[in-house]
Amino acid sequence: MNKLYIATLLLFIALPSLAQNEFSLFGIIEKAQENSPRAKQAETRKENRYWQYRFFKSNYNPQLVLSGALPGINRSVIDVTQPDGSLRSLPTQTTNGNLNLGLRQPITLTGGEIAINTGIGRNTSILPDADGESFFKNWNPNIFNLSLSQPLFAFNTLKWDKKIEPIRFEESKREYAEEVELISRTSVELFFDYLDAQVNLQVAKFNQLNNNKIYDIENNRYNIGTTSKDKLLQVELQKLRSEQDVESANLAIQSARFELNRFTGLTNNDFSLVLPEEIPSFEISTEKALEYARNNRSDYLALERRRLEANRDVSRAKKQRFQIDLNASFGRNNTGNTFIESLRDPTNSQRVNIGLNVPLVTWGRNEASLKIAQANKVLEDYTIEQDEINFDQEVITLVSRIDVLNIQLKIAKKSDEVAQQRYNIALSRYEIGKIDITNLNIALQEKDNAKRSYLSALRDYWRAYFDLRRLTLYDFTNKQLLYKVE
Repeated sequence: MNKLYIATLLLFIALPSLAQNEFSLFGIIEKAQENSPRAKQAETRKENRYWQYRFFKSNYNPQLVLSGALPGINRSVIDVTQPDGSLRSLPTQTTNGNLNLGLRQPITLTGGEIAINTGIGRNTSILPDADGESFFKNWNPNIFNLSLSQPLFAFNTLKWDKKIEPIRFEESKREYAEEVELISRTSVELFFDYLDAQVNLQVAKFNQLNNNKIYDIENNRYNIGTTSKDKLLQVELQKLRSEQDVESANLAIQSARFELNRFTGLTNNDFSLVLPEEIPSFEISTEKALEYARNNRSDYLALERRRLEANRDVSRAKKQRFQIDLNASFGRNNTGNTFIESLRDPTNSQRVNIGLNVPLVTWGRNEASLKIAQANKVLEDYTIEQDEINFDQEVITLVSRIDVLNIQLKIAKKSDEVAQQRYNIALSRYEIGKIDITNLNIALQEKDNAKRSYLSALRDYWRAYFDLRRLTLYDFTNKQLLYKVE
């Protein structure tokens, strides 16, 4: 191997290490998951959905409510009949206020509400009469009051929400894990965009150095008359093209670096990437991948939620055709001029009423509403069935593709090594005059194409690998779920 090739090969290998930092594929993914705007958005959505679920849960808990009105004053003028039968306008003043404490508990099974309340009210009045002014004061305690509000034969929102909302919350947790894997998938694309630009720059500089040397060799041959002017011009043209390739490669790597930094949050403009040649070793059958996908993927949970929502809409349409409300209460209250007096010997209070709202003539409106809900449910059942088939097929295709990509990757790596060796031999033979520049250029193109094909095979494999993680939410390398089960 000649000194020229050794020098250029060492330069080619050393180019990545000239940068201040090196990042692996998983290093870039980690940066993206920590710092990228998409990661922060996903984290915010996750937190928002958590608090939405907490809000939903609070609908089933008892609510302790304190309500009331501060004492208010009402001054007015009223006409008072005098002893002689005449009317006299005199001022009057009333003051009243109240305070109530209530505990309310929704009834999930029936959709009603039971409540217990206690409170106190105070009224004072200064009223004019024919003899002057009279002062009245009384207390109105509601010692306790137990009440029930119950819709009859009505749609029970609490019951259906209790079935649907926990699924929606679990779905959101898995969507977050899938979003993290999607960030990884996008990082793979940007990583290889930069890596392509990095390797293209290395190849361009390698070729430029070789073409400069080849031009010197061809020029010496032309001076001693062993080659033609045409071949010298061909080599010179290739030399100029290699210089142009270097400039284009520099521009491409700047653009790729900007996109990678923008997505990952990196601020370093002087780094290189390490070729991710260490492929994860795992075996996965189609049946196992489908099992993980069906158990873990948010889309399968969404299918279950959509079925429940379709059934809920039919139930709502059936039960909203008429409305009957039952309200009942029982309690103890009293009144008195003093607070202590108002608490003595309280009397019972009862109230029961039933409200009706039954449309008698709707011109088919209720029936049409029900038929629409039923038709939508049938359509949704067909759509869910097709979606389930599509989800399964996506996983099956991906598992088969990974097997093929494994084979293609091994072939591409071997082709890259063979093409590099062939170019080394062709360069040595060219220097001793055994082959012409055309054959050397062919070897050069094959070398560059083999390198790019190998990079493309690596990109396809890692892309499929993270797609499989996203679709199954399972880490096949470490054999663990990619989301937290609670």
